[in-house]
Amino acid sequence: MAVVLLCVRWRWTVAWVLCAAAASGLLLGWPLREPARISAAAAVLSTVITLFGVVSTWARRAPGRHTCSSSAQVTEAVDALARTVCRQWEEEAALRQLHDPAPLPVVWSDSSHPGVSDHRQLVGTAVTCRASDPHVLATMFRSLARRRLVVLGPGGSGKTTFSLLLLLALLRTRTAGDPVPVLFSLSSFNPARECARSWLCRRLAADYPAIADAEAYGASVIEDLLTERRLIPVLDGLDELPERSRAAALASLNDTLPSHIPLVLTCRTDDYVQAVKESSVLTGAAVLEPAPVHTSDALTLLRLATPPDAPRQHGWNALAKHLKHQPQAPVAQALTSPLMVTLARSVYADGDGDPAELADSLRFSTPADIERHLVDALVPTLYRRARQQHPARNWDPQQAQGYLAQLAAEMHSQGTYDLAWWQLYRWTPTLARPWRRAWSWALLTSVALLLNTSILVVGLGAHARPEVGKWFAQSFLEVLSIVPVLGLSGLTAKRERGLTRTSAMAAAIALSGGLAAPPSAFYYYRGLPWTAPVAAIGFLCFDLWLVLLGAGLPTPPCAPNRSRPARQHWRKQLVRALVLVVGIAAVSESVYVIYALVGFEGVLPRGAMPWGLVLGAVAGLSLAALDWVRAPSTADDVATATSSIQADRLITLISGAACAVVLDLPEAVVRSMPWVPSDPLRTTMIAAVIGLFHGGILGAAIALAAHSWPHYTIARLLLAARGKLPWRLQTFLTDAHRLGILRQVGPVYQFRHAHLQHHLAARCERPTDNAP
Repeated sequence: MAVVLLCVRWRWTVAWVLCAAAASGLLLGWPLREPARISAAAAVLSTVITLFGVVSTWARRAPGRHTCSSSAQVTEAVDALARTVCRQWEEEAALRQLHDPAPLPVVWSDSSHPGVSDHRQLVGTAVTCRASDPHVLATMFRSLARRRLVVLGPGGSGKTTFSLLLLLALLRTRTAGDPVPVLFSLSSFNPARECARSWLCRRLAADYPAIADAEAYGASVIEDLLTERRLIPVLDGLDELPERSRAAALASLNDTLPSHIPLVLTCRTDDYVQAVKESSVLTGAAVLEPAPVHTSDALTLLRLATPPDAPRQHGWNALAKHLKHQPQAPVAQALTSPLMVTLARSVYADGDGDPAELADSLRFSTPADIERHLVDALVPTLYRRARQQHPARNWDPQQAQGYLAQLAAEMHSQGTYDLAWWQLYRWTPTLARPWRRAWSWALLTSVALLLNTSILVVGLGAHARPEVGKWFAQSFLEVLSIVPVLGLSGLTAKRERGLTRTSAMAAAIALSGGLAAPPSAFYYYRGLPWTAPVAAIGFLCFDLWLVLLGAGLPTPPCAPNRSRPARQHWRKQLVRALVLVVGIAAVSESVYVIYALVGFEGVLPRGAMPWGLVLGAVAGLSLAALDWVRAPSTADDVATATSSIQADRLITLISGAACAVVLDLPEAVVRSMPWVPSDPLRTTMIAAVIGLFHGGILGAAIALAAHSWPHYTIARLLLAARGKLPWRLQTFLTDAHRLGILRQVGPVYQFRHAHLQHHLAARCERPTDNAP
């Protein structure tokens, strides 16, 4: 602890030493003998002191200021997590109709494949259970010697449904002190980059950000949940990893998660058998496989899901009569799969079709024909029914199927089963590569600067137009400094770094932007001594460094901000903000007072003194906003796609506005340096107004490029303009989730089954199916 405090004090001291050095250099180098420059000099000096407060404030926020979690905090976190997970998956189970009218009674028992399970004495007794009985499921799992389970089966056998039913059963029968089951999709796990334990901790903090609140639960709560066996990871989809990664993922689970930690893992049978051959069995885990669904059970469930007075009941009766005489018919073989039973329910029990058509052996000669028919009919049937029930929802069924096919095709080309909105920029060539992304942002910034300049030429009046007019050509030149900043940032992997490394990288990238600025600086300051453009370039580098420190490197992050600025501890945040604003405003005003005391009180015009408070208050509010953003927390809820977009958008806008002000203040004053006005205050404020829009646009552009939401918005608009995605993308995805076409795991959407994704992706290869 002493070492941490020493490092914090050392960083804080260095920050203010640099501040003092910069202030002294300004006082020595500024032509203070010319009275007209006093106001600008005071503003610049106060800005330097203010902005170095960013570094000092950040330096004080060193890691380790939160203590380890206490037992009471861990218990409180477990209870909060149990409530959140239960609410999350009860809603998801309702959307998937898992309990309406009842779960399919699939029988699960020990796998017959040799060599896939551990020693019997480590596993426990033999297991046989029905997925439709929650109490049997919970009892079965708790009876296992180490509470470890592997769920195998072919595609469409109900592995994910079984794991979800087990999760809900454990939550419903949970007592105080029992661990909490939490479902994770393994598709985002890369064993070549991180171990299973680190990945679990990262996913838990990302999907349930409230648990990561160190103020409420302590700094070590996530690690404690694993170490103290307070968590049951339910890992779905080992087969969704690339083939080369499955054995490594299985080895990582064995190596980094002790065998006493409970665990549930799902995988396709063949893929798990191959992974075990290349690695080893999951230590202490029982291995279950399903028996085929009985046709009578499938028909019973389909009848119960159909309204009693519906004409479709006659269709089920006709189908049952057909299967009684031909028990090996293609439809009988197809209905042994839980996935096919679910699709038949969506198409016939909840739709308007006649299930008796499935008995047509000429039309459906193989089980594959039945499968293709059900998958083809699923999306149009669901959207047709939705339009009948809710006419306001105007998604055309064929158009919706085309959009879903485009989504599936893009996900397939990216090699993923996760539809993560913050990765959408990878689907557009304009944003996918760093230098293309840099030029795209530069183009948008140039357009904004030119529009701003045009408005200022008209709005500021005739006396300011000659000076503002020079900015037309300068806007083209100055934006070149943004290109290397965005390009070099895109080549840098974005991950957590210490203050020293982040500061060094930000300084190097800012210097690259400053080196691109000489054409702009010498053009603007032509006819003046060479010190003017050199000083402007130095201030630009300094401003860029501060913005990069505040917002981060301007490249799409690996994960979005999934939490909102702190509201739970608002009193503490309010006190910190007031201290920042009052302190910085006092420093800024003190600079003006000092200049007056040393003999320049006759030079400063009446009313100039309060501007020190104004500049200081504005800068202080900006820094308080940045400090607020850097210490986020959330309510007791789960991160969803909609909530994560809203949270990232809020933090993006706050960061953009704050960085715009941070870059504006010094730039606005620096632009007044070569002027010799008769009214220093008035002309300095004109420069401040111009800089507020011009420098603010540059600062906001860099800050926006450091977050996920702007890249997502640009990519979404580009894809919608090309007709690949709907303009209201999130509304479309929410409706698809509500209809059961998509499922949601945290902030990520997935297709309800991998087979559906593959089938829809194949539609893009058939042009006739893409017509809206």
